[in-house]
Amino acid sequence: MKKSKTIPVVPKQIIIPFILLTSLFALWGFANAVTDPMVQAFKKVLELSNSQAAWIQMSFYGGYFCMALPAALFMRKYSYKVGILIGLGLYAAGALLFYPAAMTEQFWFFCLGLYVLTFGLAFIETAANPYALAMGPKETATQRLNLAQAFNPVGLILGLFVAQQYVLKKLQSDDITDFSALDEAAKILIKTTDLMVIRDPYVVLGFVILAVLFLFAVSKMPHSKEEVINNQIGDTFKKLFKNSSYTSGVLAQIFYVGAQIMCWTYIYQYAEGIGMDSVSAGYYQMAAFVLFTFGRAIGTFLLRFVNAGKLLMVFALLAIGCTVGVIFINNVIGLYCLVGVSFFMSLMFPTIYGIALGKLTEEESKIGSAGLVMAIVGGALMPKLQGMIIDLGGYGVNDLSIAGISEINFSFLLPVLCFAFIAMYGRKNSA
Repeated sequence: MKKSKTIPVVPKQIIIPFILLTSLFALWGFANAVTDPMVQAFKKVLELSNSQAAWIQMSFYGGYFCMALPAALFMRKYSYKVGILIGLGLYAAGALLFYPAAMTEQFWFFCLGLYVLTFGLAFIETAANPYALAMGPKETATQRLNLAQAFNPVGLILGLFVAQQYVLKKLQSDDITDFSALDEAAKILIKTTDLMVIRDPYVVLGFVILAVLFLFAVSKMPHSKEEVINNQIGDTFKKLFKNSSYTSGVLAQIFYVGAQIMCWTYIYQYAEGIGMDSVSAGYYQMAAFVLFTFGRAIGTFLLRFVNAGKLLMVFALLAIGCTVGVIFINNVIGLYCLVGVSFFMSLMFPTIYGIALGKLTEEESKIGSAGLVMAIVGGALMPKLQGMIIDLGGYGVNDLSIAGISEINFSFLLPVLCFAFIAMYGRKNSA
């Protein structure tokens, strides 16, 4: 115990590069947070069903799945820094695509912009997570990643603030009880105006990312300490597949990201089910992000004293408890439970990541990181499945009861199952 306290989490000589690296965690947090409310926004503006609107999340998180492995293979040959620069370029390009998308008023064009944007995020996350692990002693690698990931909620809070103040509050379609009942001319006018409102934050974000790209390009970043041995890619894959901690970690990450996005995306539908408007629901999501931030900080501190797997298991079990409350309590108390889930989710992503890559070489980590980033596809698949459950009874969120439970409440059984697997993964790696 005494020895662990003497080992620095971040060596003094690389504090500045580490701070620059952590800014990336905030930047993809912003993209995640500003996108979640867009599901509800596009649903209203373009008159989509819950499952149709979920294509936003399919596009966003599907980009991770498609690009993570190519990104890893690229960085296997080149450096983390080059991967980050390419990622920032794609991030900016995807955000700026929202300008022509708004001009054409085509839903698929917006989805394309998000798809390209997450090509960039796949590069960034595939590089940044193992880079953070490598920036210092192996003994404090999981702590260091949790510290870097602690800046992710900062981006989440800022992204949600922008979405709430500059998008949701300005949508004219959200002020109309029955938007579909308007005449076609009125709809077209409101649609054009609202799509420009949705466009603006992404265009501004695109220019901000270009500035960050320039900053990274001119900054000197440390090289990894471990000498990379370029084994045959097939050999690396074989080693990874034989590592049960890694393979089950990828599955755990799929379920975690799926659960996170379901709990954050459908907070608006849950609020709608108890008679709350989208702007008010946004305040509850803001509270969820604040709890997520505190949870990440507290979790990072507790990891100094508690085994990572054991703490992961405890947090997953407590998340299950909160989500059960969401299912069976159909009022504002249930919404409080849904907000509370975020506190216990906060530790999961970096801890699963750290456990899964903990015993890998740097060569294996570069490829292994791709699998864990590809696992973010859980955020594409599971919200779509949850949207299909909510749509069983029709366009609304309370059209049908399943086993005596409203369809929106019942749909949160999916996060419960996800957290159950994560709890088992934590228990397995608690020794």
